[in-house]
Amino acid sequence: MTAKLVTPTEAVEMLRAKIDQKWAEAICAEHGVGDPVTFSVPLRPSLSSGKAVEQIGYDRWHEWHTAWRTYETRDIRSTPGTEIIRKPVTIRSVTGNFPATLVAENLSAAAEIVSGTARKPVTIDIARARSIAASLHTAGATLTRAVLKAVYRLGDPDAVVLFEAVSWLREHPDVGSWTARQLPVPGMHSKWLENHGTLLRAVTGRDVRTEVRPRLAVVHLTYVDPDYTASGKRRHDAWTTGDTHDLAYSPRVVLIVENRDCRLWFPSVYDTIVVEGGGKAAASFLADITWIRAADHIIYWGDIDADGYAILDRLRTTMATPTTTGLPAKTVHSILMDATDLHHYAHHGVNHDKAGHPIKPTATRLTHLTQAEATAYDTITTAGPAPFRRIEQEAIPLPHAAARLKSAIDPPLPRVMGPPHCRSWATNRSTADSPRAAPD
Repeated sequence: MTAKLVTPTEAVEMLRAKIDQKWAEAICAEHGVGDPVTFSVPLRPSLSSGKAVEQIGYDRWHEWHTAWRTYETRDIRSTPGTEIIRKPVTIRSVTGNFPATLVAENLSAAAEIVSGTARKPVTIDIARARSIAASLHTAGATLTRAVLKAVYRLGDPDAVVLFEAVSWLREHPDVGSWTARQLPVPGMHSKWLENHGTLLRAVTGRDVRTEVRPRLAVVHLTYVDPDYTASGKRRHDAWTTGDTHDLAYSPRVVLIVENRDCRLWFPSVYDTIVVEGGGKAAASFLADITWIRAADHIIYWGDIDADGYAILDRLRTTMATPTTTGLPAKTVHSILMDATDLHHYAHHGVNHDKAGHPIKPTATRLTHLTQAEATAYDTITTAGPAPFRRIEQEAIPLPHAAARLKSAIDPPLPRVMGPPHCRSWATNRSTADSPRAAPD
């Protein structure tokens, strides 16, 4: 290591950086969690001999030593818990003790030095961090460096709810009579557990999300078989997990869409039911529905954007595995989501979300897309320039979607990347055995 002389200004900046790195560890130690933390900065690394002083220059050495002598007199001696450790150096046959390390024995001492002379303040509100640690400790919650940092990142309202939840859960060992959105914790809104359940588990040691009563999945669907709809019976229906329910007919084709308008107004296609997917949760609640797994063809149509492809990827991953109840693995194909579709409907492309914010790129790697889908995904999610970031599903005319669905049912579809048992089209049925195409 090259010899270096660290000035008082540089040392204080280095001390500030160490506070930013070790504040959580230091505060936990104040509550007996872990070893006490000291903060130290080497003032002349790799410089311990007269020869090194000669190489660095006597004038520079003298200037550095004078600066530290002044700083020590003015700042260090007036700050409890801080000191400059000196070590001997022999220069021209004369040995003297010179500054070697700046040491603050605890967080308070380090913060006091930095607050007095640093160019920039400490980024952490130490008083707030200590208050959070004290609240966690008093509540009997788990206190670790990672937990303290995570709770500190919460806004004050969410932190208050967290402390309320810790206290409430201590008094309620059984929460099985509530769903995640029903927990009567003071101040907790219906989606709080969904957003902060992992942190609550780290703090309490309980994964409350698995303890609560499961929320029944409700799937909204539309019957589009023209023979059935001609009967005048109900066209729109809902399927609730665990309920006793008979469909109007068993579909040979299940089309999963994300947009409600696309489901409600989808054109006629024989032997088909259109299901509203429910976004990112689609895979979790559609995968265990018997009549969906029983269909000959499961097809997904979503937005051409990062979320749309992520939903498709997750749905394929889930469906590729048989269920614990014996439902078979299934292949999921898509329509209107490949590179050709991206270019064909490019005039519908947008770069901003519904709030007017720019849609950001993503580096998420999806492994269950066809090559054509992956090309489209890469085009719109790249960190570099993109023609646009999204084509919304509802911008594509429904007759186009119906025509694409009909054409996708009979010919072999593109191979899907993934486990061998889910790569090829499930069956190559003859035209006579295929769902009939509704007249245009």
